[in-house]
Amino acid sequence: MPCPREVREQLEELMIGPYGQLARNSRGREKPDRVCEIRTCFQRDIDKITHCKAFRRLKHKTQVFLQPEGDHYRTRLTHTLEVSRIARTITRALRLNEDLTEAIALGHDLGHTPFGHAGERAIREIYPPGFHHYEQSLRVVDLIEKEGRGLNLCYETRMGILHHTHGAPNDTLEAISVRLADKIAYINHDVDDAIRAGLLTTENLPDVVLRRIGRRHSERINSIISDLIANSTGGELKMSPEMSEAVDVFHDFMYKNVYMNSTAKAEESKVSNIISGIWEYYVNHPEKLPPEYAAIAEREGLPRAVCDYVSGMTDKYAIRKYSEIFIPAAWMVY
Repeated sequence: MPCPREVREQLEELMIGPYGQLARNSRGREKPDRVCEIRTCFQRDIDKITHCKAFRRLKHKTQVFLQPEGDHYRTRLTHTLEVSRIARTITRALRLNEDLTEAIALGHDLGHTPFGHAGERAIREIYPPGFHHYEQSLRVVDLIEKEGRGLNLCYETRMGILHHTHGAPNDTLEAISVRLADKIAYINHDVDDAIRAGLLTTENLPDVVLRRIGRRHSERINSIISDLIANSTGGELKMSPEMSEAVDVFHDFMYKNVYMNSTAKAEESKVSNIISGIWEYYVNHPEKLPPEYAAIAEREGLPRAVCDYVSGMTDKYAIRKYSEIFIPAAWMVY
């Protein structure tokens, strides 16, 4: 009798179309690993990511608004879950591999810094080789998780994580679906949060967005996804020219009015001070690094280890560390 994994692989032959990635055709893992009798290799990747420490930390990392008041603003974790759901809807409709899609989506932001893109910019200014969260996400799953052993994910999952921002010529369609879902998710949920924060109203959205995409959050997401599915053929994921234009206008509007908005970013000038202060402390006191990062310092140098440690912090942990280092205990208010 075939085991559950073999049954699933046989079902994939029927369920996944000619442009999807079959689990049995994966290029595999960098290090030899056992073959699970129950789960396909991509299903194992989902579980490896879901149970890792970096994934749990996403719940305390900023999406757009720093330390927002209220329980309903997105965090990096809720963003990740929304990307996963959107991407799976796309891949299911187009008969691609949902498991690979979910693995890429769940892992795509594991390397994000505290304080969102403000933290990323701050680290990029300090760390000479430069810093990009998508490269750090791959580093997290390859070299940092599990005390430096890494998660040993499949090649297709790893490359989908690495290329989720800019893409690559040999991307799987599953990876492309995550890249599109990432954009669909963040422009829609970020405008939702901006309206909640009082920065915008629905009426502020460009007319082409209201007409072609919609007024309500669910309506906008459904419009874009439906258009994408209807216009994707022959192994190419694409929107209609009309929808693509509206999404581009939406994206540009969000950058101008939300991501670069002075009210939304009012506290970001303080982020650089926090990040640079913590950075300088550990560069000058390497003996204070946790053991797993001290091991990285021995292998790859102290700046690399400090970069890994600081970029992996949550917002709250970074603030607490900064307070412990620079604020006298008698002055701290709990």
